[in-house]
Amino acid sequence: MSKGPGLFSDIGKKAKDLLTRDYTSDHKFSISTYSASGVALASTALKKGGVHAADVTTQYKYKNAVFDVKIHTDSTILTTVTFTEILPSTKAIVSFKVPDNSSGKLEVQYFHDHAAVTATAALKQNPLIDITATLGTPVISFGAEAGYDTSSKTFTKYNAGISVTKPDACASIILGDKGDSIKASYLHHLDESKRSAAVGEVYRKFSTNENTITVGGLYAIDHSTSVKAKLNNHGTLGALLQHEVLPKSLVTVSSEIDTKALDKHPRFGLSLALKP
Repeated sequence: MSKGPGLFSDIGKKAKDLLTRDYTSDHKFSISTYSASGVALASTALKKGGVHAADVTTQYKYKNAVFDVKIHTDSTILTTVTFTEILPSTKAIVSFKVPDNSSGKLEVQYFHDHAAVTATAALKQNPLIDITATLGTPVISFGAEAGYDTSSKTFTKYNAGISVTKPDACASIILGDKGDSIKASYLHHLDESKRSAAVGEVYRKFSTNENTITVGGLYAIDHSTSVKAKLNNHGTLGALLQHEVLPKSLVTVSSEIDTKALDKHPRFGLSLALKP
């Protein structure tokens, strides 16, 4: 694949991940294993509120294809097949869920040195079609996405964004919700290893005059332990501690509290991921 501007979904992704990734109020346990033949097996158990769920995922790589099969406790099976380099700089992803016959989806991604294009369509008679495109370089890129419902002949979404990425920082602006919202974010790395960073995000909803300002940070205490925190102008404070107990095996403890309602109990989450 060429080294171009990346996909539209990559715009603002680094800042979003720092503010949302690994924050959870659930209890999650996962374990993964790999074989020399290229087969990966993972099992996950999740407790969300009073509901328990689990799934088992198998991944197999063969030449330019990757097969993923996920079996859920609700008796559904999700299968995803990813093909790379069928054509130069092209990736195709086919997914479907059993027994849902209308869940089939095909996505095609094309990468160029100065552009990236994706097209996604549901595999049914009147599909939803999503198209994204970005132009530029790995440093600066402009992108847009649109969704179209062929049954109602209406646009379900149209958004646009711009991203600027440097070795120690990245910034983005996204005009979303059919032009009804705007989100600007900035992330700055505080060390060369990029294990400590500060981030800020401003979101405005024009139709409701709602503004949300969020600041956060990531700090590496040592080579195996890091902490994250975030706070928005509505008084929601989140924090987490992540420790690598074994190579690639992580335990994460997170909490969220409403600073404007301290009489309420904070929400806690625990995640344990074991990998060989």
